[in-house]
Amino acid sequence: MRKARAKKRPLLPDPRFNDTLVTRFVNNLMLDGKKSIAFNIFYDAIDIVSEKTENNGLEVWKEALNNVMPHVEVRSRRVGGANFQIPMQVRPDRKITLGMKWMITYARGRNERSMSQKLAAEIIAASKEEGAAVKKRTEVHRMAEANKAFSHFRF
Repeated sequence: MRKARAKKRPLLPDPRFNDTLVTRFVNNLMLDGKKSIAFNIFYDAIDIVSEKTENNGLEVWKEALNNVMPHVEVRSRRVGGANFQIPMQVRPDRKITLGMKWMITYARGRNERSMSQKLAAEIIAASKEEGAAVKKRTEVHRMAEANKAFSHFRF
């Protein structure tokens, strides 16, 4: 790596909830630079969540995101000609990113009619500690637990 790392650009908060975390989620949700469509999908999903749960949709979404975020992950490291899966703590920034990406990926794979309905269903499932995104997190945690013996190879 020759040059300095790129600086993190500040995100503008979203127009409806005035929250930068929402903007970050919408940026991950967006396809082909269609940000207004991504915002509409997200806001519709939050409205659907509010209707179905009778709670504040944004709070349910934040709870779901917390349930999806991993705390440990395994990373490959080459030691003496062999590759080991070494469990490591996940940086706070990466935690959020992984949680968002998993939630969006598994929402896209669901069977509801529109993307906003898919996303709403995944949010509701994740807030109840079920659904594919939460399953992914438990899988990652289980993998880290299984490879705990190699944790002494960490830097």
